[in-house]
Amino acid sequence: MTDQTSTLAELGLFTGAPQHDNFCRLGSLLPTRELTPSSTPHQWRTGDTIDLPDTYEFAGETKSFEDFFVETDTTALLVLEDGVIRHERYALTGGPEVPWISMSVAKSFVSALVGIAVAEGHIKSIDDPISDYVPVHPGSAYDGVSIRNVLQMSSGARWNEDYSDPTSDVFQLNAAMAGVGTLDDFVAGVIRENEPGTLCRYNSGDTQALASLVVRATNRSLTDYMQEKLYEPLGMTSPGAWLLDAAGMEVAFAGLNMTARDFAKLGELYRNGGEWHGNQVVPEQWVRDSVVPDAPYLQPGQPIVGTHRFEFGYGYQWWIPAGDHGEFSAIGVYNQFVYVDPTANATVVKLSSNRTYRTTDSESTNHDHETGAFIRAVINALRN
Repeated sequence: MTDQTSTLAELGLFTGAPQHDNFCRLGSLLPTRELTPSSTPHQWRTGDTIDLPDTYEFAGETKSFEDFFVETDTTALLVLEDGVIRHERYALTGGPEVPWISMSVAKSFVSALVGIAVAEGHIKSIDDPISDYVPVHPGSAYDGVSIRNVLQMSSGARWNEDYSDPTSDVFQLNAAMAGVGTLDDFVAGVIRENEPGTLCRYNSGDTQALASLVVRATNRSLTDYMQEKLYEPLGMTSPGAWLLDAAGMEVAFAGLNMTARDFAKLGELYRNGGEWHGNQVVPEQWVRDSVVPDAPYLQPGQPIVGTHRFEFGYGYQWWIPAGDHGEFSAIGVYNQFVYVDPTANATVVKLSSNRTYRTTDSESTNHDHETGAFIRAVINALRN
């Protein structure tokens, strides 16, 4: 057993063990590559603090806002309106300068980097086979599959995203992160199950393949490329870090560590069509295409996560809530959210360590959909 494997085992992920003491310090427990604060840091302005609601509605019930905040082990709740902080609250081990593990919020950052690499000509087209750039085994899941299908979690790869099942694909991916092989080796050998572009099955391996695409296409590490293309121009104020596998590859599907204030900058960037204070950081058309489910199998209620359908739709590594209101969100396990509502000029970050997450396959422990209702109640407070 490697030291990295031992450390991950000791965390007791998805067992019901409290994680707030861990999620703020994973960068000191595991190998990382550092992101350094921008030379032109952007500090959010602070406006009048809004009062958050006492209750919200979910599944036909009136629920306590405070009870949900506590029950999901919330460590940060940051509410921006027009780029101004309207509410900011920290609990447990959270704080304005405390880095937090992104979990799958990282996937949306990887998508942005793919879009930038396309715009810069490193990637010719997202209709190219990803295997034109990334070495894979002949006949395996990513052999001949378009980058677009991988972006939309529709690669056709066989996948089981059960974090508690030691035989699941995501468990094996985590083992590769911890030194049992490498992440690139894992990507190369994923097995095909379905016809690409016919089914959206949530698959962390797809994101790891996209990270390999960025690295191979640009001839740079994911950290180095992100430092130049996102971390520096967005004025990130605090150090960040990517977790690494034993070969030095970034754990792209989940391993980004940043503060709530810096996570919010990706939401604000996308809320503004990829523009940041006059600088087009991500192409506007890429942003538009990223947050629209453009096929029937991508519509809300169609994507499959684990054993069930998910109420949100899917774009290019972004989730789209039902209702056609223009909202979209980066979402990670343990209830990490960067939720954007352009109609309210709002970005909301919720960082959490919900200890019951994936102890069952039920919404009653995972609270993914309920977190969406909770955040919508926050945004409604801005409108009132």
